[in-house]
Amino acid sequence: MQKTAVINIVALTKNLIGEYTPFLKKWSEKQTVLAVKPVLPAVTCSAQSTYLTGQYPSGHGIVGNGWYSHEECEIKFWKQSNKLVQAKKVWEYGREINQNFTSANICWWYNMYSSVDFSVTPRPQYLADGRKLPDCYTAPADLRPLLQNKLGTFPLFDFWGPKTSIKSSKWIADAAIEVDKLYSPTLNLVYLPHLDYCLQKFGNDFSKIAKDLHEIDKVAEHLITYFEKQGTKVLVVSEYGITDVHQPIALNRILRKHNLISVREERGTELLDAGASKAFAVADHQVAHVYVNDKSQLEKVREILNNTEGIELVLDEEGKKALGIAHERAGDFVVVADEKSWFSYYYWMDDKKAPDFARIVDIHRKPGYDPVEMFINPKIKFPVPLVIWKLIKKTLGFRVLMDIIPLDATLVKGSHGRINVAEENMPVLIGSSIEKNSNIIQPETVFAIIMETLFPGLKLEAIVKNKEQYQTN
Repeated sequence: MQKTAVINIVALTKNLIGEYTPFLKKWSEKQTVLAVKPVLPAVTCSAQSTYLTGQYPSGHGIVGNGWYSHEECEIKFWKQSNKLVQAKKVWEYGREINQNFTSANICWWYNMYSSVDFSVTPRPQYLADGRKLPDCYTAPADLRPLLQNKLGTFPLFDFWGPKTSIKSSKWIADAAIEVDKLYSPTLNLVYLPHLDYCLQKFGNDFSKIAKDLHEIDKVAEHLITYFEKQGTKVLVVSEYGITDVHQPIALNRILRKHNLISVREERGTELLDAGASKAFAVADHQVAHVYVNDKSQLEKVREILNNTEGIELVLDEEGKKALGIAHERAGDFVVVADEKSWFSYYYWMDDKKAPDFARIVDIHRKPGYDPVEMFINPKIKFPVPLVIWKLIKKTLGFRVLMDIIPLDATLVKGSHGRINVAEENMPVLIGSSIEKNSNIIQPETVFAIIMETLFPGLKLEAIVKNKEQYQTN
């Protein structure tokens, strides 16, 4: 077995490795650099699950960062149980090949109740008085105080929201090093999300993202240098590339105009009633799942989608099968935006009726992904004093809404999720032990390359064709 670290530098592309990432540029020149054809949808949970199982969403069931539960009639995003991934994972194969194989997962998604040996993942404390306190979840449980006593509390508010910073990625990298020192796992999975934030906010504007590129380069240098000194093989991977966008599409507003959406009114605000709607959309970056509860409306919905500006693909059952996303969790239609567009979750027609959670960071109650959570409302003249005042009131036990998020989707300048992207905007896989047969590989091949790196001599062809029957030289 060969100790291996798979470092997920989110949103890294060939286009971003250069002047502002001197370490990664120099390091990658000595490695094999491949572009990875994006999985559909090219979003965090789906891409990671494909890399770790070697299957597409139709096989592992992770059709996005969230989806609609037909049984519960609820839309749920960012769930954390590893039981949701309906396929065997790379570390489970590794353990079958060698009983001494161990694994650590540091903040890749679906990291709770996993079969890895050691795990660390963000997990806030949700208090009864409405407060949300930074924290993390670990297995074994005693790893949590050990890490947070040494590194500080997991910097949750630097991990997502308008305060995002390099602190979260640095904490994760330091935690990975501590876990390796403690347990020396065969496989280390490490998640560094920093570039995701600046690229969605600013797009590929180097005048605005140069500092962020330099920051993640320094963290990557620290982490890669550490692992290589231990004799660990390092693979750097990313989940998707982020491209410039300027047109948000509020699919639910469009469906509402055709009397397909149902809402409940509470205290003067509106809540999307998915279970009562004839049809509705679950927005997830540049991909949306459109669920049609009233099957008599299927053709009407298809026509609406085909006639909506900014939609590039409308996938029905055959289309979903062709692109590996035919699963019971997927929408009746899966729609993909064109390169300049993305889907917002907004369903209200008047901002005065937007629900209270629309103006706060709330990744679980929103019926879709909301990148606007990274912005502070520009209409707030003095945001810092306002936030401090709200935090003081929260600390004193008052219920306070941190309603500082705008309702302006045009602020977002970068997105992802599509598969028809140029090579320079595709995710990458970088490593020294990779055989280069092509400049572009399929996403499921990432699984095979991880296995090949862990077990030198394992035949790549055998891994891809039949994961259950490995052949060694």
